[in-house]
Amino acid sequence: MEKKEIKRYGIIALLIVAVCFVVKHFSLFGKLLSVAYSAVYPLLLGAVIAYIFNIILSALEKHYFPKTDTKAVRLTRRPVCIILSFLCAAAIIALILKIVIPEMINAVKLISGEIPPLLDQLSGNIIKKLAEYPDIQQEAMELFEEFDVKSLDWASITEKAADVIQNGVMGIITSAVGIVGTVTGFVTNAVLAVIFAIYLLLRKDKLRRDVKRMQKAFISDKINSKVNKVFKTADTTFKSFFIGQFLEAILLGCFCYIGMKILKLPYAAMSSVLVGVTALIPVVGAFIGAGVSAFIIFTESPMQTLIFLIFLVILQQLEGNVVYPKVVGNSIGLPGIWVLAAVTVGGGLWGVVGMLIGVPLAATAYKLFFEHLENKEKQLGIKSNNNEVPKKSEKKLFNFKKKNNSSPEKNKKTDKPKNK
Repeated sequence: MEKKEIKRYGIIALLIVAVCFVVKHFSLFGKLLSVAYSAVYPLLLGAVIAYIFNIILSALEKHYFPKTDTKAVRLTRRPVCIILSFLCAAAIIALILKIVIPEMINAVKLISGEIPPLLDQLSGNIIKKLAEYPDIQQEAMELFEEFDVKSLDWASITEKAADVIQNGVMGIITSAVGIVGTVTGFVTNAVLAVIFAIYLLLRKDKLRRDVKRMQKAFISDKINSKVNKVFKTADTTFKSFFIGQFLEAILLGCFCYIGMKILKLPYAAMSSVLVGVTALIPVVGAFIGAGVSAFIIFTESPMQTLIFLIFLVILQQLEGNVVYPKVVGNSIGLPGIWVLAAVTVGGGLWGVVGMLIGVPLAATAYKLFFEHLENKEKQLGIKSNNNEVPKKSEKKLFNFKKKNNSSPEKNKKTDKPKNK
């Protein structure tokens, strides 16, 4: 037996032993993976934050004194643009909270004010419906007299409920060390992630050069080309998706606000912001915002809720058939059925985050698979149905039409043979 075969069989045997050991001690490896993930989580979160903010950073750097190449501009371009990127994100979040929170508070106050009349009306309707059953009606009237809705002090009830909730929550927070540890860990992870993201953004050019050097030194050119192709496709798809989804959410929110103002519907600003922000989640996001907005509008006017829902359905159709394909759909190149599948599977695995990253991940896999399929078909000599080449008759027809566009005299001259 040759040395190569001995080496190959030895590697296979080691892999089999390693797999058996992992299966036998699966719980131990699960705990080790959990500990490793919790340790690496801030760095992964920081890398995600850096990738998203790099889209804004790259756009800002292109407009930061583009025609000036002095040393001061070169030194300040990256730090200033990073600060501006984070300030833009903070301003957007503050604006959303400033629009949504006050109107949500007003809606809660309106709901608490509408509860007593609704309960009173409900009790009256129940008594009327029980007119055919006098005994039951009499018992219901006695019950409603004992529990008089009008006599209830809703302000004191609300205040007592708030005190109970506040005291209960404060008691839990002060007594439960675990919750304090969780909050502290969350804040620590968030701070570490932001710091790591800033470091990545500041050193991204150096890190990119180092990665290329390691690829050339330790990995073959063939593998490097495949890996670079995968990452380039993923980068293009993710950037196109995030930019397109953000623009689509802004457009949908603006159209919703304009339409609600024209129709004179209440809570126009809050509903538009909710619809726009939730529209960042593909397919189902806008419907979530629409449901919350419809419930809040219902507290003021059920008829206006119906008008809002009809308007939003029409707006969703226009957005789904006109805006989304132009802004997002064509950029990621993923059919609608696979978008729905990616959102469903991603949401089931990782929740809202899975809904956001599921579509670009599926689009990347879709592009790479069909590129590989087309290359395989070319190697096997199979004609691809996706890239339809015009037939010879179509080419002749096209050329004939182009000739007819010229004057008849020129056509006669060109039709004469050169050698008589």
